[in-house]
Amino acid sequence: MSLLSVDRLSTHYPGTTGTVRAVDGVSLEIAESETVALVGESGCGKSTLGKSLVRLVDPSSGSVTFKGRDVTAMSGSELQSVRRSIQMIFQDPFASLNPRQTIRAILTAPLAVHGVGERKRREAIAAQMVAHVGLPADALDRYPHEFSGGQRQRIGIARALILQPELVICDEPVSALDLSIQAQILNLLVEMKTELSLSYLFISHDLSVVRYFADRVLVMYLGRIVESAPTSELWANAKHPYTQALLAAVPDPSRRKQAAPITGDLPSPHNPPAGCRFHTRCPLATAICRAEDPTLRQFGTGHAAACHHAQ
Repeated sequence: MSLLSVDRLSTHYPGTTGTVRAVDGVSLEIAESETVALVGESGCGKSTLGKSLVRLVDPSSGSVTFKGRDVTAMSGSELQSVRRSIQMIFQDPFASLNPRQTIRAILTAPLAVHGVGERKRREAIAAQMVAHVGLPADALDRYPHEFSGGQRQRIGIARALILQPELVICDEPVSALDLSIQAQILNLLVEMKTELSLSYLFISHDLSVVRYFADRVLVMYLGRIVESAPTSELWANAKHPYTQALLAAVPDPSRRKQAAPITGDLPSPHNPPAGCRFHTRCPLATAICRAEDPTLRQFGTGHAAACHHAQ
């Protein structure tokens, strides 16, 4: 069953030099208890898409439907009620925590906003959640600067999970952490998914992390989804040249010669190229790529790619 359904969602930012088409006609679905990864280069629109789903950024057009309810049409208390079920873990665990508040205040604030229990009940829930994410009990009366980066991210996870959401949007939740700490946080997220029956949208540029964590992968380029497939299928049989280049760039000690990086720069979202948006950097580009925008085509169950030359 589909938990979240996104239909032709666009989020554009007006600017002095033109409109930035950060997200441009994205459609996707996330099922109950599914982990979907969203990957792509910096600047492709991943974080904007994540924030648009919870209305931290208002979309320009399209729709977001959560359990049959149109989130894009909501406001006020109705939107607040849905946000209880959709929470977000941010990339920078220090910038996303108020340095002037104790961890107790940070964790009990969402409970107070949503009217969960009296003060003592909220504090008891916060204490349980701190223990659940592997932090000491005295963490509640300390401030964010007193913790390491990995511990701060555990606090961010605790804050996201304290309202018992059904969907958690993880926006690069481990990219700012050391490798050993990354593994701890990923293991914690996997454990929480099992215990709490969570669904995740996991935003990342690190495909090695995604391979470990995700059930299905969406590849984003310049505001659009260019390929979608189950994780194992994507690694074994990627169709889009951009996806193939991303996978080839993942360090692999068994590979005698590492792949060269994708050439050229990401085009400006102010004025994306006509036709296929990847054609300016694609080794397979032909005249049709420069003239016609490819649509997502099916290549077997659950596998789709937007490429004129995909076989």
